[in-house]
Order: sequence, then structure tokens, then C-alpha cells
Amino acid sequence: MWALRENISEAQRREGPNIKHDISLPISAIPDFLAETESALAGALPGAVLVVFGHLGDGNLHYNVAAPAGASAQDFLANTPLANRIVHDRVVAHGGSISAEHGIGQLKRDELAHYKAPLELELMRRIKAALDPDGMLNPGKVL
Repeated sequence: MWALRENISEAQRREGPNIKHDISLPISAIPDFLAETESALAGALPGAVLVVFGHLGDGNLHYNVAAPAGASAQDFLANTPLANRIVHDRVVAHGGSISAEHGIGQLKRDELAHYKAPLELELMRRIKAALDPDGMLNPGKVL
């Protein structure tokens, strides 16, 4: 079982393009989130395949959207902003976070600004500056 779980990412890479999400939700919200998000994605990206796995016991999920069979990588990946908005809007609506154990990093910096108030972002910057005044640790990352 463990080997199956550990090889999901590699299998997805070999299968084709994916739009990946690292999210967290209250455990009690997961069933409704899954149903609503699957329905919304099916309407927006017909034929897309959902690959959801991760740390269900603590609410952290890898919520990946794989290209439909035969779709070109470029055409499918052009839908990344749409897929992100669908997934992240529902995550936030269910009291979750658009990032789980992998953090915000660089890929979600702009997304974070969509979901957090300016004061929250400023507080994050201040904490980072207090812990790393020279900007040497994890440069370019939010926190």
C-alpha cells in the first residue's frame, strides 16, 4: 500500500500533464468539498481526471487534475488559472487553506494575495523580516 501511495506522483508525471494542488481542509469538510469541486471541474474541464491523495487523517490533500486522454499538454495547462480558482475558492469556502505542508513558496504568491487581506500579508512580511532581516533564508518566498 505504501509503495502505491509513494508512486502516485511518478505515475502522474508519466501519464501526462497535471494541475497540482496542495491543500488542507477541516476533515469534516472533505466530503462536501470533494463533491462540489468535482462537479465544478467536470463542467469547466470536461474529461479531466481527478487524482486525490495525501494525508486524509489531518486534512492535507494533494488534489490533482490530470488532462483528459488525448489532450495536448499546452492546451490543458492553459487552464491552470481556471482550475486553481475553482479548487482554491472551494477550499476557502470550506474553511481550508490553499496550501498544506508544502507552503506558499513562489507558485502561490499571487494566489495568496487573492485570499488574504493586505494586513495579513503585511504581518507575514514582518514576521519573515524579523526572523530573517538580511533575506538570506529561502529568498523570494513568503515565509
